Amino acid sequence: MATSKDDMNQKLTFRRFEDGDSEYRSAGDIILNEDTSYKCPTYVHRTPPCQGSCPSGEDIRGWLDIVRGIELPPEGMEMSEYAFRRSTDANPFPAMMGRVCPAPCEDGCNRNNVEEFVGINSVEHFIGDEAFKNGYTFDVPAFNGTRIAIIGGGPAGMAAAYQLRRKGYGSVIFDDHEQLGGMMRYGIPGYRTPREVLDHECKRILNMGEIEFRANTRVGRDVAVADLEKEYASVLWALGCKSGRGLFVDGWEGTPNCVSGVAFLEAFNTGKLHVAADKVVCVGGGDTSIDVVSVARRLGKITNLPEHEKPEHVIGGYVAHDSAYAAAREGAQVTLTSLFPKENMTAAEHEVTDALTEGVTILEGVMPIALVKNAEGRATALRVAKCTVDSAGRPTPVEGSEYDIEADLIVSAIGQGGDLTDLEEMNNGRGLIDADKFYQVPGKAGHFVCGDIVRPHLLTTAIGQASIAVDSIIHYLNQEEQSKRPKVDVHHFNLLSKLQETDLAPESFDDHDGDLRGTDGANFAIHNYEDRSNQEIISSDKLFLGHFDHTPRIHRDEVVPSSEEVLGHFEERLVALSDDQAVEEAKRCMSCGMCFECDNCVIFCPQDAIFRVKKSEKTTGRYVDTDYSRCVGCHICSDVCPTGYIDMALG
Repeated sequence: MATSKDDMNQKLTFRRFEDGDSEYRSAGDIILNEDTSYKCPTYVHRTPPCQGSCPSGEDIRGWLDIVRGIELPPEGMEMSEYAFRRSTDANPFPAMMGRVCPAPCEDGCNRNNVEEFVGINSVEHFIGDEAFKNGYTFDVPAFNGTRIAIIGGGPAGMAAAYQLRRKGYGSVIFDDHEQLGGMMRYGIPGYRTPREVLDHECKRILNMGEIEFRANTRVGRDVAVADLEKEYASVLWALGCKSGRGLFVDGWEGTPNCVSGVAFLEAFNTGKLHVAADKVVCVGGGDTSIDVVSVARRLGKITNLPEHEKPEHVIGGYVAHDSAYAAAREGAQVTLTSLFPKENMTAAEHEVTDALTEGVTILEGVMPIALVKNAEGRATALRVAKCTVDSAGRPTPVEGSEYDIEADLIVSAIGQGGDLTDLEEMNNGRGLIDADKFYQVPGKAGHFVCGDIVRPHLLTTAIGQASIAVDSIIHYLNQEEQSKRPKVDVHHFNLLSKLQETDLAPESFDDHDGDLRGTDGANFAIHNYEDRSNQEIISSDKLFLGHFDHTPRIHRDEVVPSSEEVLGHFEERLVALSDDQAVEEAKRCMSCGMCFECDNCVIFCPQDAIFRVKKSEKTTGRYVDTDYSRCVGCHICSDVCPTGYIDMALG
């Protein structure tokens, strides 16, 4: 009977060889008899593509294996705490990143070759919320007496303070805001980054001790750079980028009701902006623009708002709205324009979908070409035109396609830059700070830099750069020459550390007599194992995909108001997975590049050469072993290994 279309789409199977294949592709593929191949199984640890795609380099496979129960925590520690500790090796903000990170790790996930990526972001959200509920804290070593000045209290600066403290160093964070958090607090609405959770994750870092926060302090104005150089062992610039870029149309600068998306969101997040305007037009297409239009729909308008309390005055910082206005809000007409179609916008797909649900109008494939102003100099409309975009991303208007969009407030969310006022010596001419490959500031000994001020990107990118910058600072302080960064520059699972944690570490080598070319019978080495995780990312063609059943992804619930419900709706949108849901979703991870104890190699070995190690000697990465006196080099174990952990080599 013919296979139905539903079965073809839902019951996927994968085969290493197709019908009719009868010749080996290369000599290396030939399965040789007996032991003349000189090749036996070798267990090779490689980095999974999820982790290779993560800008902060989290050991994603590791904490997914912990949540699912493959990697067991030390005695007396709960799964949730152990997963939290593994996750925060790279990123001290799991609850925040689990909510707002656009998750490039999911784009890289090998599970996309089976049906759909693992919901990495949602499991991280679960881990972060469990840590919040249970009050987990960070372990810290003794303070070594050395302090670093950190300029900026956003994700980059806070991550740097965290990584420094883990290595024994203290820090003083200077920030010109009243509270820590940077863009997580002042650039993202609270219904996406709940303030109670954000406050907790910031406080957890401060509670490590020897991390001081100096609020409302602007370096260059309130504190001289020269004084920092004298007082601290090193200076780390983690300023972020909070100066929004204006539209490239005549008259933008100086038009009162034309503002940047960054300024709009900061006014809202500091509690000054309580209403928007009747007709709001935002130009963008990225995450910031989605936040602007979503906030504008929630704030709504107030008819006959006094002139001095119009949004541009509040956003400019001159006044603040009375919160009593909330009771008189009415729905605002909000439009987002983008150069690109919805599917090509840089904002996360679900954020775009949510904005549409909330009543935002999205105009695709258009570019702003002019402002329409009244006699008082206020913008009354934004003139746009349909456009084409070349391969370099440059738009060209289509002649004769111009039209006007009426507007009371026009917001530009097309990018941002750094504010280096009073710090002109750091400015590279583009409103940013230069960095070399080790995140040192060229030509300024003892100065390092990380985060958006290097190049505006993701929050998780800033966190990853902070970790590398901290390593560079420590090399500098120890007067060590900088070594080459690993090809795969992430936070790796370390088998030796795992063996030490489980009291299974190899014996000391000391002096051994005799032939030392083999380690299969010795206890001074990790037998039959090779770590290539800092050199290789394992691709799906190294896996046996036929092992994995079609298993739908478990989606987080979302509280997305309709266009009728959105006014005044500031509840959190994402609902964390339950314990059972998180475990089930983590089980969809294919553990690429690391054994997940499926027993395929043991079951299919025709010589019974592969065996499970004793339970008392078992741990992650050390579940099976090989008896070389039995192995004939047939390659079957390598072929049926789902995770690509087994290579045929000179074992």
